Amino acid sequence: MVSQREGGGGSFASMSLRPWIKVFLLQINLCQLHNLLDYKKKHMQTRQGLCTAAGRKMRAHAPPIGGRGMTVTLSDDSCLTNGYLETTMIDWIPGMPPISLGDISSFVRTTDPDDFGLWFNDTEANNCTKAGALVVNTFDALEPDVLAALRAEYPRVYTVGPLGSLLRLRHHDDDEAAAAAGGGSLDLSLWKHDTECLAWLDAQAPGSVVYANFGSLTVVTAAQLAEFAWGLAATGRPFLWVIREDLVAVAGGGPAAALLPPAFAAETAERGRVAAWCPQERVLRHRAVGCFLTHNGWNSTCECLAAGVPMVCWPVFADQFTVCKYVCEVWGVGRRLDAEVRREQVAARVGEVMESEEVRSSAARWKAVAEEAAGAGGSSHENLLGAVAALGVSSLNSAEA
Repeated sequence: MVSQREGGGGSFASMSLRPWIKVFLLQINLCQLHNLLDYKKKHMQTRQGLCTAAGRKMRAHAPPIGGRGMTVTLSDDSCLTNGYLETTMIDWIPGMPPISLGDISSFVRTTDPDDFGLWFNDTEANNCTKAGALVVNTFDALEPDVLAALRAEYPRVYTVGPLGSLLRLRHHDDDEAAAAAGGGSLDLSLWKHDTECLAWLDAQAPGSVVYANFGSLTVVTAAQLAEFAWGLAATGRPFLWVIREDLVAVAGGGPAAALLPPAFAAETAERGRVAAWCPQERVLRHRAVGCFLTHNGWNSTCECLAAGVPMVCWPVFADQFTVCKYVCEVWGVGRRLDAEVRREQVAARVGEVMESEEVRSSAARWKAVAEEAAGAGGSSHENLLGAVAALGVSSLNSAEA
């Protein structure tokens, strides 16, 4: 029995495969998971998290670690916007580099102590500590330090990512065979695909297309939509832009794409394509795609790393901020946009990642590492077999699995 819920940063599925063991399959960033568990273990005695109640002070005290201690104080709501989050650093999470409050999950820096996101993270951390094993959508080489720290406390951590690559390589040797068979990749989408965009990509030059998609749940304003539109136009490059019907909150409803400036549509008609949704993994692996403008949801990021495509990052909520930090500063495969969308910066960042030999080389290297992890004998492949063995399931093809 599998029950799954998707959110901004990913999802988890609770699987009762045996009456004596419970496994949680997590599709959130591993660093967020480790952050949650470490925070829960050491100093989350109430459901306050790193948050404030309106009009009063709340403090979260971290105990001394390595002879040091840290006190986080959010005095009022202004701390969320006055630069405090960006300048206050956390350096006590084992296995993680120093990270600003602004780069941790937005769900634990709410001003409402009863916020649903804070409750969800607290519940998720509790569930993980009770599970007999954790199965995580990542791979060993991607997050070795945080994995080592996590496994020191929770030995049964099975990394099985990137999940799409694991399934694709298990059944097929290449994407064309997978497409012909109607499968071969893990579809984590909540939306119906528009596959006509693949034919459009076939007509584009290798590495020339900017692919933009902000995921299943992100909502932007009409002004932000316009800035992204003119930013894509200013690149002078062909682009494929996924605009969900509900991407913009519009009074009275109506498709978000209808809000695009008419002049933008006229200017880019020969080199731009807008779709309501698309088969993202196949798009990212298409030879024509050279850049991914993304919100850094964990599933999207894993698919992009496995495809070897550089990223332009615009995190919005949940663990997307942590993922963005790692994409840009640790893995070296992307550039970050400011929270305030500006068309000039959109165009500049796209140009940077598509023209940077360093970024493209890093992206290609991570693609190779991801493929190795998911392939036969790789760490994720072996971890999947290990997880199956631990559950007492004799075959990956077992109906019970």
